[in-house]
Amino acid sequence: MKLYLSVDMEGITGLPDHTYIDSRLHNYERARKIMTEETNYVLDAAFQFGCQEILVNDSHSKMNNILIDQLHPDAHLITGDAKPFSMVQGLDETYQGAMFIGYHSRAGTPGVMSHSMIHGVKTMYIDDHEVGEMGMNAYIAGYYEVPILLVAGDDKAAAEAENLIPNVTTAIVKESISRSAVKSLTPKKAGELLTEKVKHALLQKDKVKPLTPPKKPTLTIEFNNYGQAEWANLMPGTKIDSMNPIVSYEAASMLEAYQAMLVMIELAFQTRFA
Repeated sequence: MKLYLSVDMEGITGLPDHTYIDSRLHNYERARKIMTEETNYVLDAAFQFGCQEILVNDSHSKMNNILIDQLHPDAHLITGDAKPFSMVQGLDETYQGAMFIGYHSRAGTPGVMSHSMIHGVKTMYIDDHEVGEMGMNAYIAGYYEVPILLVAGDDKAAAEAENLIPNVTTAIVKESISRSAVKSLTPKKAGELLTEKVKHALLQKDKVKPLTPPKKPTLTIEFNNYGQAEWANLMPGTKIDSMNPIVSYEAASMLEAYQAMLVMIELAFQTRFA
């Protein structure tokens, strides 16, 4: 079996706030180590189950967080920025399953460090379906007919996953107390949980169906202020609401919608006065 892992950081065991996920701050190096160890628990369990090939895509911020010299030697790692498909770079129809590790809930919902791509995004939609990073990434997997077998993160991310993907396995490594406080398992106990959940997810893989996206989806992003929407609207083909910070784009495919989202949020990020 060929397996794909997208590994974010906010949902990793024991990480409660931005001091762990910002490379400029004091807790970041500790968090990188925990993130790498957590990825290894998943890799060990999947290889022991019988997976022959596993690709890990570092999916947080500049996407160069995982310590490759400490990673399971049989895994392959995509690291660095910029990537045409960001958090799902390298995923295609040759994979039999995907897992999202260290994931968080979408913007505007409860959960530790909840957001959708950048803090300027209030919410996103594919047609009428409200999504965050998890939903967008699951739709790309669905485009390639790849099911999401496991989502690991806090309890709010798990709830979002269960609403999004019927029969998905979830691994709750910490419980959100607030957006910047958690009740967490220790890394060792989280590793034991992940080992169990990975094996369960692989045993149950035939019960999970890919999240199939619309063939020609409309991407809609609501930003926090109008200036961000104005920047996003500089992308050709977009339409801006005349009264609200909402920008939409009619895409030819889910792949195009995903890349449109990346371009729009990068443009919106240019807004200097929030």
